[in-house]
Amino acid sequence: MIIEIGHYTLVLALAASVIVSIVPAVGARKRDLSFMDVAPIGSIVLFILVAFSFGVLTYAHVVSDFSVRNVWENSHSLMPLAYKYSGVWGNHEGSMMLWLLILTFFSAMVATFGSNLPDTLRANVLSVQAWISAAFILFILLTSNPFIRIAMPPAEGRELNPVLQDVGLAIHPPLLYLGYVGFSVCFSFAVAALMEGRIDAAWARWVRPWTLAAWTFLTLGIAMGSYWAYYELGWGGWWFWDPVENASFMPWLAGTALLHSAVVMEKREALKIWTLLLAILTFSLSLLGTFLVRSGVLTSVHAFASDPTRGTFILVILLTFVGGSLSLFAFRAPGLTAGGLFAPISREGALVVNNLILTVCCGTVLTGTLYPLVLEILTGDKISVGAPFFNMTFGLLMVPLLLAVPFGPLLAWKRGDLLGVLQRLYGAAALALLLALAIFYAEHRGPVLSVLGLAAGLFLVFGAVADLWFRAGVGKVAAPVVLRRLKGLPRSAFGTALAHAGLGITVIGIVAVSTFATERMVEMRPGATVETGGYTIEFQGMSDAAGPNFKDDRGSFIVQEDGEDVADVWSSKRVYNAHQMPTTEAGIVTFGLSQLYISLGDFTHDGAIVVRIWWKPFILCIWFGAIVMAVGGIVSLSDRRLRVGAPTRRAKLAKATTPIAGPLAFPLPGGDPEGVRISSRFAPDQGLPGALG
Repeated sequence: MIIEIGHYTLVLALAASVIVSIVPAVGARKRDLSFMDVAPIGSIVLFILVAFSFGVLTYAHVVSDFSVRNVWENSHSLMPLAYKYSGVWGNHEGSMMLWLLILTFFSAMVATFGSNLPDTLRANVLSVQAWISAAFILFILLTSNPFIRIAMPPAEGRELNPVLQDVGLAIHPPLLYLGYVGFSVCFSFAVAALMEGRIDAAWARWVRPWTLAAWTFLTLGIAMGSYWAYYELGWGGWWFWDPVENASFMPWLAGTALLHSAVVMEKREALKIWTLLLAILTFSLSLLGTFLVRSGVLTSVHAFASDPTRGTFILVILLTFVGGSLSLFAFRAPGLTAGGLFAPISREGALVVNNLILTVCCGTVLTGTLYPLVLEILTGDKISVGAPFFNMTFGLLMVPLLLAVPFGPLLAWKRGDLLGVLQRLYGAAALALLLALAIFYAEHRGPVLSVLGLAAGLFLVFGAVADLWFRAGVGKVAAPVVLRRLKGLPRSAFGTALAHAGLGITVIGIVAVSTFATERMVEMRPGATVETGGYTIEFQGMSDAAGPNFKDDRGSFIVQEDGEDVADVWSSKRVYNAHQMPTTEAGIVTFGLSQLYISLGDFTHDGAIVVRIWWKPFILCIWFGAIVMAVGGIVSLSDRRLRVGAPTRRAKLAKATTPIAGPLAFPLPGGDPEGVRISSRFAPDQGLPGALG
């Protein structure tokens, strides 16, 4: 009975989303506060209903209720409990429920923490969020219902796909969806602003925290997915330019551009129209990624569905929201003011360069992903666009961005001094080049151009340090003053430095593992040895092992350095009982930031086994850099200036009714504690003129 209750709760959620999508929007148009107040209450109710429905589905998986088709297809009584939980979203229907849960969660967050927003803006934002929720609830109920019962329940389930039975896949989808779906708030803010026909610096301040939160989650989600593919699939790679990988990477590129564009808009009230467009395009790319994964047009280990009905439904959702928002943008944008002016050599100019390169990179990835699909539709020919295309085009486009990033924070707003910034960064550039040469010399191999790649990554790191160094006045003032200046810097300054340094660390890892890595493929018998990366690997032999729902054929290895044993490692070929599907479990040994990676192949006719061994120097920098970037996002998000959008209604009322003699302090849009001083000639009992009151 509880399964049916979960189903009916989802139907109630559809009704609630329809109400929230209509009533507050009407109230905003009529300036009816009672109608607009439906938005926050309704959004919280909608989240509670969806959360309950999701909880029911989770309960069915945990107790192995095989009368539910979704549980029967994706679970097994012998599966570890952790994978029963992750099995909830390890399939199409459950993953869409997770998508919906996070979507309504963000709506509830806006409703809870958006009390400082103007009433009409909050009503319109939550109304747009409810439109999206209604569309996806309808999609789930009509094409992807996870609560369908089986008339004659089987005794045992089919089990979750063995490749997905991993801790990484338990964490990766929620993080990825928090990023994907988080950009829906930015989209809703953009559409709400277009509906009102007004946008200003306060809007940028309100939307920036949501952009930052979504970007942080998406960064962690992509990094977790990359690391999972690296250690779980046994192929030794961390990125393959898989179309579904690209589907998550494109919103990250657009979201990064949006984050920087919102800074310009908040500080200088420039790039207003461009920022609105980016907010729409970023979530549109998230929807496009959903369509690519769920429609079956792509073949990937990540892809879930191949039902054309589902693909058509999502395509309709995609065209409705993307087409509708872009049409509204085309109608309203000409009436919006373009914003402030600035010199090309300025911090705004550097951020514009950032935006241009990131959007062109995003367009390149989009072209490489969709071109084979479009060509097949038009001509019937099947082609594949692989890593060489992306490495060449994307890599070349990113070079100027990597070199320009350290300059941005050191340039002044409106008009900067490029020569002065060059003088501040020459030390960082020289140090980066020297350290890159040292790394190249230590590795004794690789193309000479790798030095430039390493130097670019190190330049990002040292450039981020230089920003804080010069802000604090290190070397110019006494140490107590330096500490006091550092303490006085806004947290967003440290967050920016961490994010830029994290990007540099990731670049170092990418360049090092791409140019210095070695691979050996050998046939080995017990007692055989092979050398790579300065280590000797000795094969000990094979043995059998068993887990709760699988059997392992394990190969044991000893890693030696200078004749001394430094590590024991095993690699296995695993077969799951229910699926009888083999998987490869790689053996990985970590040495500092580098790793030794061992993967088993097939047995030969004479009893030997094929073993692939990689030495991957500095590979952990790839994921460590992503974590540092995410920490930078969290630090920036903790800055109060990014969390306070505007004074509360009560605060604004108090400011308006308090009699003031002399100068009046009006808060800037967005509730900046520093006010604009306006001289008043009115006595306290005269009140304020109508234009100000």
